[in-house]
Amino acid sequence: MRITTFAAAILISAAGIMSATAEGPQTRGTAPPNAPVQESWRVWGGPGRDFITTSTGVLPRTGERWLATPPRKLWERKLGDGYSAIAVEDGILYTGYRKGGDDVIIALEAATGRTVWEYNYPAPFKNSYSEGVGPGPYAMPQIVGDRIVTASGIGLIQSVDKKTGRPIWSWDLYKQGGTQLGFGYSSHALPYKDSLILLAGGSGNAVIRVRQNDGAAVWQKLKLQAAHSSPLLIDVDGQPQVAILLANEIVGIDPETGDLLWRHPHKTDNGLAVSTPVWAPGNLLFLSTAYGGGARVLKLTRSGTTTSVQEVWSHSKLQAHFGSVIRQGGFVYLSSGQSVGILTAVELQTGRVAWQVRDFVKAQLLGVDGKLLILDEDGNLGLGVASPEKFQTIAKWPMLASVAWTPPTLAGNRLYLRDRRVIMALDLTTVR
Repeated sequence: MRITTFAAAILISAAGIMSATAEGPQTRGTAPPNAPVQESWRVWGGPGRDFITTSTGVLPRTGERWLATPPRKLWERKLGDGYSAIAVEDGILYTGYRKGGDDVIIALEAATGRTVWEYNYPAPFKNSYSEGVGPGPYAMPQIVGDRIVTASGIGLIQSVDKKTGRPIWSWDLYKQGGTQLGFGYSSHALPYKDSLILLAGGSGNAVIRVRQNDGAAVWQKLKLQAAHSSPLLIDVDGQPQVAILLANEIVGIDPETGDLLWRHPHKTDNGLAVSTPVWAPGNLLFLSTAYGGGARVLKLTRSGTTTSVQEVWSHSKLQAHFGSVIRQGGFVYLSSGQSVGILTAVELQTGRVAWQVRDFVKAQLLGVDGKLLILDEDGNLGLGVASPEKFQTIAKWPMLASVAWTPPTLAGNRLYLRDRRVIMALDLTTVR
């Protein structure tokens, strides 16, 4: 294992001042006068794990007027292969990339893109699609307290110090008997209280709750076939539950005990369930996968210690592959389709497809100020207004060139994008 740092003593940037202490570089979070407020995006899917930003007033009130001027590019730099999303906190970005046979976790200055530290470790992963798709890393390094929690394609979970990149503890899920995924492990740990809930798969320890500070197991339970989706914390009539989309079903577990509360079938070819479910008012759970899975909505109801599951509807041709799904009111918006991906509006209560448009191909979506910020796989960045009646594209700008499958990250008015070659920062206040 190797760690490299950009500076050993003092780093000064517009994002803040970093000074060496006995524990290593430490962010103080100072910023120059009149600097824009930089909100955080710490975990997968953002603050609500729903890909909807809490930032407001970021985008201009354009209505449906076309915008020709793209956001101002603050910086751009080369980055190795990989699809890791970008975490942001206190003027520092965290993401992952590939260097030879190693996975690399990197911390960058948000204001300049300069390297603060790197931590790289051997992660030998290869499959029949690795040349075209790449060997990862696929998961986002999440910020949990004073740590960065990573997930490698080889099923290795690590907790590292966010200030220095120094590794603290690790879990090798595959060595624990977890489901070995041919396309690489990509599930994101779920922060819960002072712990993390990990999806491993396998027999007897398919789901594991570990303490965040030292990685010690709180419980290890269940026999399940894991997939690529990430666990989601929901509240069913006052009870916290963890919904986990698996290879052939979706289950709910008690985060306190690890006990299975409910399960419902949802079969996908080769167990390729990737997208994250969506929780909606009225105890409605939306889930969708490609590879034959389709979409369905479940209604969960708790009575005493029992949770019942009712399937409200299912639709075999609504298929969220790996893109984010955005809920606005009683509708969800997604890029539907295994190969192309058509922007689609679906009524949650009925499964009715309200509209489909081909403006963007296989897109990742963010909900921003009631609008959709869109990045498609061809690298086009777009802005649109989605309603139950129609979708209106109000901007479309070419930004990236090399398979843009990574969800964008928005913190304050700064948008961070990456593809398999570069990472860049954009200023959204310049969009007019």
